[in-house]
Order: sequence, then C-alpha cells, then structure tokens
Amino acid sequence: MGHGTLLRKGKVKEVYALDDERVLFRFTDQISVFDKIIPTLIPDKGETLCRTSIYWFKVAQDRGIRTHFIEQKSKNEFIGRRVQIIPKPGNTDKNYLIPLEFIVRYYVAGSLMDRIKSGEISYKSLGFASPNISYGTPLPEPFFEITTKFEAHDRSVGISEAMEISGLDKREIEEIKENFLKIDAFINAKARSGGLIHVDGKKEFAMDENREIMVVDTFGTADEDRFWDATAYEQGNFIELSKEFVRQYYRKTGYYEKLMNARAAHMAEPDIPGLPEDIVQEVRRIYIEMYQKLTGEKF
Repeated sequence: MGHGTLLRKGKVKEVYALDDERVLFRFTDQISVFDKIIPTLIPDKGETLCRTSIYWFKVAQDRGIRTHFIEQKSKNEFIGRRVQIIPKPGNTDKNYLIPLEFIVRYYVAGSLMDRIKSGEISYKSLGFASPNISYGTPLPEPFFEITTKFEAHDRSVGISEAMEISGLDKREIEEIKENFLKIDAFINAKARSGGLIHVDGKKEFAMDENREIMVVDTFGTADEDRFWDATAYEQGNFIELSKEFVRQYYRKTGYYEKLMNARAAHMAEPDIPGLPEDIVQEVRRIYIEMYQKLTGEKF
C-alpha cells in the first residue's frame, strides 16, 4: 500500500509517517460514539469525511488561514504536514500539535444543555437575561471553550490552564479564536444555503515551523460538528444530520444509560452492540447527504 509507518490509530482515522515532513491521513468506515468503536462499518463514510475535510481546508487557505493540508492522495486519504507531539510545550517551541481542542457553540445543545441544567455553567455567563433556556435556543454570542486533548476524558479548561498546558500566550489563544470564527463564518453560511444549521463544532491547531498558527486534523464534517435540518428547526423539531443521530439511537435503546451507570460505578463497561442494517443505511445516507449539502458537490 505504501502508507509509511503507522503513527496513530484513532477511532476512525489512521495517521502514517511518509517522511520527516509529511503524514498520510487515512479515513476508515468505522464509527465511534461515547469513546467506543461500534462493531459495524458505515459504507462510504471515510470517503465523505475525507472529501469534506479537503473542501474546508481549501476554503481556509483561500482566506489566508494556514492549514496542514498538502494534497489529496485517494478518495479517503490526504497528505498533510507533519508536526511533533510535545508532552509539555513551551512558548518558544515550533512545529508541534497544540494539546487542546477548541469548540465554538452557536446553539444550546448536547452537553451544554446538561451543564446549564446542573448549574455548572451560569446562564448569565452565556449572555442570557433569564435562566429559562430551552434546547435549541440560539446563543446570544458564540460560546468559545477549550478542552483537554490527551487526558482519559476531555474536560473544560479556563484560559490560564489552557496556556499552561499548551505553551500558548493570551494573544495566540485570541488568534486561534479569530481563525476559528473566520472559518465558521463560511461554514455557517454554506450550511444555511444547503438547508442546514451549524450548531457547534471543534477544531485542532498546531504551530508551524515559524511558530505561526495553523489548523490541523479535520473539521466541518458530520463527525466533528453538529448540524440540524433548518426547515425542521423552524417548526421546532431537531433532526440530527451528523453522528449525533447514532448517539440518539443508543440513547433510545438504553445502551447509553447502562454505559454511564457502569462508568459512574467504576464497573466493567458493557460492549457496544452493532447497528442494525436499516440504521447503517440511514447513517450512510446522512453522511453522503451532508457531504453534498456542505460542499455543493455531487458524491
């Protein structure tokens, strides 16, 4: 195959070193939820994610934002710049992956709703005047948050801890936020024109060889970001057009509750069951449809 040396095998992506300066990203048809790899493949999923990612890299580059993307290799592979993984980066290190994940939310959904309910996040800090917030409410302003990347379970961190973990200064974090919102302005508009609402998304960044910020990994796909059907939303319904559809399936079957109970009790976690054929076909259809709606290109 000529993939090079396997550097990292993630839940859905494999990264191979081609040489000192380049890596190959390979997207599989695996799908994962709740940190579990589902024992069922989704046909064509890898290709849709790879091609969507490449589309957004080109959009970012056209807008003067650095990315690690070099070129497409095959329908489910692309070549990118290689960066180091430094356990504790300092503020002079170069060419390294920033060991944090950055998230921007535009609507109240997912874990944000849980954290508002539990009082972990106050409605005032999000810009709301009243605590009566319902699921799907647009946020008064985009909510930018930072989480850990290399810990067992991701957790939210404040600016000062983020700086300590990453070797970034305040100005660099501000620049990451600016780049994130600049890319999202385009994703949000493109989603709208495709009949979608871009609810939230995460991105990863690295420092290049000149210690300039560049966006890496993948973003704007049905795996990294959350999208809703815009027409259904106007009618008060939330049709999940992303991996969230699969998460909801496991919530309905009761698996999610069993898993969370086992985790809370520090007991052995139940194996995740495979997906039935009708769900597999629906998930495949969602990934293809999302590729077409986001890029405007035929699959």
